[in-house]
Amino acid sequence: MVTRYDRLKEIQGLDPERDFLEIYRLTVTYEFPWDVTRALELALYRTYAVPSIGRLLDETAELTERSQKRYDDTALLLDTVVEHGFDTDEGRTAVRRINQMHRSYAISNDDMRYVLCTFVVTPKRWLDDFGWRRLCCHEMAAFAAYYRTLGARMGIKDIPETYEDFERTLDAYEDKHFGWDEGARRVSDATLALMGSWYPAPLAPVVRGASLALLDDSLIKAFRYRRPGPVARGLTRGALRMRARAVRLLPPRRKPHYARQNPEIKGYPDGYEIAGLGTFPTPGVRGCPVPGHRPSQTPAE
Repeated sequence: MVTRYDRLKEIQGLDPERDFLEIYRLTVTYEFPWDVTRALELALYRTYAVPSIGRLLDETAELTERSQKRYDDTALLLDTVVEHGFDTDEGRTAVRRINQMHRSYAISNDDMRYVLCTFVVTPKRWLDDFGWRRLCCHEMAAFAAYYRTLGARMGIKDIPETYEDFERTLDAYEDKHFGWDEGARRVSDATLALMGSWYPAPLAPVVRGASLALLDDSLIKAFRYRRPGPVARGLTRGALRMRARAVRLLPPRRKPHYARQNPEIKGYPDGYEIAGLGTFPTPGVRGCPVPGHRPSQTPAE
């Protein structure tokens, strides 16, 4: 009979540098699948507040005109690596697709590294506030090692080494670069609308209000939203902390839960091919400014 903290003991018996994939998989698919999904949504959302990122996302129209597909493809590609690992056909195909899309655009290494930092830091901070427990030092080290590996396979340079390095890099970049951009605000509004669309229509304004209540002041300022009041913030954050206390009392999960099983993934009711996920940009078409880029061939149906 597995008890609530047995999996944590298993994680603490592993080596976070050698066994980082196993630790990461145990943490995100057994211990915190719902929380990590929400945290990674917030991680990607944070990146919009960097004008060079938010503006590009607006120019591609992927998040403003095809929000659900962009959400699904991003989650499924990242999840493929978690489920299958880096050195499998599935994992290599997912990373290849991510790289093909990114190389179609003029994205700086600094922006790419910042996005990578959000994947390491935001889940830890979310779990500090709303998790049924906090991450242990083994998990923090494994998160850093996992994303160092992903970043290296994406060709990102000067990747931080430790969790603390990721955190310092993220905070410094946000302090320097967060700011207003009209296109980024459109991407933000589209993302909030997408989240509202996952629930019955009368609840959409509630979901939007709760989402805004979870944003820190730096994001509210960057997107020029009205600052949520203390009651809205207190109710939203209080509800999440109540959920955490309830989850702590539940028996541990017996089977892994992957992002592809999330109800928010709506675009592939009949399944999908990893090589067909994402976009296949063409030079000269909106949002694909890299001259001489050779577009990937769309896989045969």
